[in-house]
Amino acid sequence: MVKQVEFRYLWIYLSIGFLLSSTVVSEVPLGSKLSVEDNNFWVSSNGDFALGFYNSSPQSFQYSVGIHFNSNSIPANEQKVVWVAGAEIMVGNKSYFQLTQDGELILFDSLESTIAWSSKTSQLGVVSAVLHDDGNFILLNDKGDRVWQSFDSPSNTLLPGQKLPVFKTLRAQKVNSISSYYSLYMNESGQLQLRWETDVKYWTFGSVSNSNVSAVLTSNGALLLLNRNSKPIDSLFGEDHSETVKFRFLRLDTDGNLRMYSWREASASWISVWQAVDNQCNVFATCGDYGICFFNSSGLPDCMCPFKSDSATSPKCLLPYQQGCKSGSIMLSYEHTFLHGMYPVNDSVVLSSVQQCKDLCLKDPLCTAVTFTDDGSPECLFKTSRYITGYTDPSLSSISFVKKCSDPIAVDPNHPRTSPAPIPVDQSFRFCIPCLAGAASGTFITVLAIQLAVGFYIYKRRNWIWKRPALAYKDLYSKSLVAFSFMEIEELTGSFKHQIGPKMYKGMLPNRQPVAIKDVEATVAERKFRAAVSRVGSIHHKYLIKLEGYCCESIHRYLVYEYAKNGSLEKYIEDPELSKRLTWKKRLEVCLSVAKALSYLHSECREFISHGNLKCENIVLDENLDAKVSEFGLSIIHGEALSPDISAERDVEDFGKLVVALVSGCRDHRSVSEWAYNEMMVGQVEKVVDKRTKSEVSLEELNRVMRIAFWCLQGDERLRPSMGEVVKVLEGSLTVDPPPPPFCRERPLQEEESSRSGSES
Repeated sequence: MVKQVEFRYLWIYLSIGFLLSSTVVSEVPLGSKLSVEDNNFWVSSNGDFALGFYNSSPQSFQYSVGIHFNSNSIPANEQKVVWVAGAEIMVGNKSYFQLTQDGELILFDSLESTIAWSSKTSQLGVVSAVLHDDGNFILLNDKGDRVWQSFDSPSNTLLPGQKLPVFKTLRAQKVNSISSYYSLYMNESGQLQLRWETDVKYWTFGSVSNSNVSAVLTSNGALLLLNRNSKPIDSLFGEDHSETVKFRFLRLDTDGNLRMYSWREASASWISVWQAVDNQCNVFATCGDYGICFFNSSGLPDCMCPFKSDSATSPKCLLPYQQGCKSGSIMLSYEHTFLHGMYPVNDSVVLSSVQQCKDLCLKDPLCTAVTFTDDGSPECLFKTSRYITGYTDPSLSSISFVKKCSDPIAVDPNHPRTSPAPIPVDQSFRFCIPCLAGAASGTFITVLAIQLAVGFYIYKRRNWIWKRPALAYKDLYSKSLVAFSFMEIEELTGSFKHQIGPKMYKGMLPNRQPVAIKDVEATVAERKFRAAVSRVGSIHHKYLIKLEGYCCESIHRYLVYEYAKNGSLEKYIEDPELSKRLTWKKRLEVCLSVAKALSYLHSECREFISHGNLKCENIVLDENLDAKVSEFGLSIIHGEALSPDISAERDVEDFGKLVVALVSGCRDHRSVSEWAYNEMMVGQVEKVVDKRTKSEVSLEELNRVMRIAFWCLQGDERLRPSMGEVVKVLEGSLTVDPPPPPFCRERPLQEEESSRSGSES
């Protein structure tokens, strides 16, 4: 239970917290090295914390380097990791972590023979490092000033005395496709939020009226929000906050819940003394992509499937609705149930009655499910995503409907056409023992022969798998796509072990060329899928990720893409350290590269191609941090392509959102766009730029970029520019006038067209 105390006591509690975390330090000199093979550590002077390698993936012998509890009073299996260098980075068993002679921390990966992570401090005059007794690892210059500290780059944990300021994030450890999308985020309005991706916020703490707020965990078990003067303005307390506890930490767990833990000497275990979301079913996607959360008879959260897959080979439970059902569709109803759409997570809201809500989804080919609520005003939450999650409870008044293909008549046992033919009255059964024995032995021999043949085929196939792709990639200049079998896809991905995004896996070809493999789960027929893939695969451009191959076998649909070493743009915007690599020049280059890619798709291909889902996650960065657009043309592959006009307008709008996010470093599109527009119109556009961008910003370039972004975001689609015009504006060959407020449609079209077009330079 959360306990509140009067604010006059908060400053006392805060002071005690910092006093209890005062430190005694020991020095780590330049050149010091830790390695997996040596199994050595840097230890704090009191022995409570240690920094070194640990086995982060025992099955694959991969390692991470981090800080963990090291006290003799805590058993080895309970010495929790509280900070990890590079968050999810895992390296080989011959890797090392070093404080170099020029003052930079580097993590060298023996598998890739490259530096997987660094502190980027080689130019900051570092002379030594220390692991403090509070668990903070610090780099110092010759004046004793802190130039880098692990407390500023948290992974999934906060220790007492560690602050989480505005725009900082805790991210849950990645254990499946869901967990890594959970984050704890401090927004610019002073609110602490638990989020899934960036759109779903399922827990909030703090008032929106404050700015420059930070969160801090104190050693006495208080989670406080501090104003710019470090005075508390709000508080949460664990149930043992008045007790003397030596070790505590706050962690965003893999189930998406934020918990405070205390070490109990008596039981020699960590005890959760507070959690943000009391009802675990209220944590978004608790049951993954398909499950519905409920509480079992023991009072514990559990998961169920609204209906099971019709396919014996598919493990999925809440099967996405398959479009084009030959036998028609039906709606399965679930009372006291609330459903959420996923990928994307936004639901359309329509006012209607419960019957209208159900009929609306049944008639719409894009609808997968609906939830009807009536808490004063009736709402129908309309879902078009291919994945659904939710929860059910007797206290919920909502009712949900899930669309499903009805059973075909051909397998209806009650239909006269499928009923077995009647047996003639004069026909009888007679047992023939010799006949049965002969049939049994014949069957046995046949089955044995089939098994031997299958075994031999699999053996030959496995040997051939690693030869064929190598031959296919022998001609590196070939533009033809490689058709992979599902067995080959499993081999390339190591049975889908290395997930790098939603339904996206890293694979390795026999020639050691890395690839990104996406499970598209397309529902179109095989012939149409191959034709669509052929269309997308014929597209080649400098700023588009190349489609290398595909898999179309039985129910399996995969796309094999060129691999981008530095991952998605989203990671670089979200991560405080990585974002510093996005200089103003680099951000401008990314905008121009994406614009050129979209312009090529819209107007330079043989036929119009839309992206359909442009966002930071679908912009990837190669080894030189050059941007490329990925996952374009998926609407064609899914058979969901819209008209060129509508598709182009959507791509232009998405590009405007991308520019605002890239310039400001914020992903909350609507509120950030309105704020950024107001700052631009009052002549303070420089306030919009991400504060983590240390490089010099050109005001002329900034104004040009933001103006064209807000033209792209015009509420009246007719006012939005083409991507060709956008490219010219970004290159500086076309002038652009200040746009009207991006969310209104008040000015006449002719006036807007003339003011937008400008003139050639």
